[in-house]
Amino acid sequence: MKVLITGGAGFLGLHLAKYFSKKKFDVFLLDIGDFDKNEYPRNCHFIKSDIRDYTSILRHTKGMDYVIHAAAALPLQEAEDIYMVNVGGTKNVLKASLKNKIKRVIYISSTAVYGVPKKHPILETDPRAGVGPYGQSKIDAENLCFSYIKKGLNVTVIRPKTFLGTYRLGVFEILFDWIHDGKKIPLVGNGNNRYQLLDVDDLVEAVFLFLQRKLPSNYVFNIGAEKFTTVKKDFEIFFNTINSKSKIISTPAFLVKKALWIFEKLKLSPLYQWVYDTADKDSFVSLKKLTQKLKWHPKYSNSDALIKAYRWYFKNYKEVKSRGSGLTHTVGWKQGVLGLIKKLM
Repeated sequence: MKVLITGGAGFLGLHLAKYFSKKKFDVFLLDIGDFDKNEYPRNCHFIKSDIRDYTSILRHTKGMDYVIHAAAALPLQEAEDIYMVNVGGTKNVLKASLKNKIKRVIYISSTAVYGVPKKHPILETDPRAGVGPYGQSKIDAENLCFSYIKKGLNVTVIRPKTFLGTYRLGVFEILFDWIHDGKKIPLVGNGNNRYQLLDVDDLVEAVFLFLQRKLPSNYVFNIGAEKFTTVKKDFEIFFNTINSKSKIISTPAFLVKKALWIFEKLKLSPLYQWVYDTADKDSFVSLKKLTQKLKWHPKYSNSDALIKAYRWYFKNYKEVKSRGSGLTHTVGWKQGVLGLIKKLM
């Protein structure tokens, strides 16, 4: 079976490639970015292409059985680029998939489509209200998926919580850098809220199961860790397990959010609004629909995911630091003013 993975050079693309290669799929990876081919299974096929180019996407989806659309512009990028990639690129993938009679498309959306909801757990049927260009672009892309389902394309939309694992850097590299140096970790608020994460290995296995199950196409699924406690307790388990000298400290959420908002507007901080707006609030989704339809449960807890990701980071610390910084999840983000605050911790 042939599977095309868009965003193949990214963090999720790498994990999908490894998993599907083990399952004996013929894996084709498409990305505008460069591939570190040493990190991928030998039997993968690499395609340098832009999902904004419909002619190219039409050509490369031909002959595929499945498409996993994981490519996305991230919140740190300019609004115009976010919409062109996340909305325009998704339209190209869906249009080409319909024309080439792809058996099923998996679209990787985000729980950012829910904005900052007050009701928990969040259900798939709850209102969508994305914060900023990224959140709105994911809503618009989902709407395209729904329109193509009506045209006869088999599409499954997955809304994952923030996921991490080996090779995951981005905003987590900032956290891990502070922990590596034994710094205090200031929370937004007191940490008594419940904030669900997701291990990338659980996400990848779920994607595989969606391709294996004979499910109707008109499904949207939340996915996150099934086991999690409060932010404070999850961090305590995390720190104790890795024998860290770091400690969490509470902060006045209102003041910290105001400061982070100003830093963001001045382009002094990589933290975007949805991250800090939700950081002190409950944020977790219902897994009832997922577990009932797939007859499957996520394996890893919040603390498991953090421990796995940090141990990989610690083991590969020198190599990670040699990569420099950027805007993707496979490199660290520039800390900006956070780097100055780190010195005070």
